[in-house]
Amino acid sequence: MNTEELFNQIKNKLDLELHFLEDKPEETIDSTLKACWFAASGLPKSAEESIKYPLPELTKNQINVLHQLIDQRLKNTPLAHITGRQNFMGIEFLSDNRALIPRKETEILGRKALEISNDLAKEKQIVRVMDICCGAGNLGLAIASYNHNSVVFATDLSAGAVGLTKDNISFLKLNQRVQAEEGDVFSAFEKEEHYEKTDLIICNPPYISSAKVTKMNVEISNHEPNMAFDGGMFGTKIIQKLIIEAPKYLNKYGWLVFEVGVGQGEFILRLCEETKRYLQLESVLDSVGNIRVIAARKK
Repeated sequence: MNTEELFNQIKNKLDLELHFLEDKPEETIDSTLKACWFAASGLPKSAEESIKYPLPELTKNQINVLHQLIDQRLKNTPLAHITGRQNFMGIEFLSDNRALIPRKETEILGRKALEISNDLAKEKQIVRVMDICCGAGNLGLAIASYNHNSVVFATDLSAGAVGLTKDNISFLKLNQRVQAEEGDVFSAFEKEEHYEKTDLIICNPPYISSAKVTKMNVEISNHEPNMAFDGGMFGTKIIQKLIIEAPKYLNKYGWLVFEVGVGQGEFILRLCEETKRYLQLESVLDSVGNIRVIAARKK
């Protein structure tokens, strides 16, 4: 059986049996099969990256591996865990069960943060960035990759997530400008060297209510850490702490930029206003008009 025949045979099977999550629009029948194909060949790529290249020929052993990977996917193992790769803002990241799989929707936050960091780089020789609740490290590392004048301090409560971030720092060869430490929100940075020294704080916090976390799709609940989603009773526990504590670390006119859940935007904007610590508030909408990112500039 040649490559095209094998591809079409497996594609027909996937077409009947595979279901997709709405928050991973890059995953299709074709991109899933191609990503598994590259993983079986020993050249792992994300779903988004795999569709850019022609498929390599597989050996008999690699074809057996391909069928095993497809079976894993059909049993709800996330594609990013099968391939060990996830693309975020055009960058290939390592991905596994130690942290949340980076989502396309978070690129809204990434693009806004990068825009601000680039503007700051016009005025400053070095842009100091904090990535709070860093997960796989994708936000901070994307800024460091695209803005060569930035240095990034990443942190997460999860030791596993910090470990994955450190692996991604090495994978992207950014050890000179990015460091990661374990800590609860800002606890790793409770040092004089960080007080009022940061130009930009970015955060993709847990913002799903505790009750809803237990009802998530099994592809998520069985494979990604619950703490990456659980934002407390109302989904805003971490966000409220972030808004209150960020000014302690931001320099004058520094920015806090973070993601919010659908329907939370107006409430969170009011919380920011009530602190009276921010002189400028901006919101960024998704393609259907929901507030998904808030940018707050310190007075």
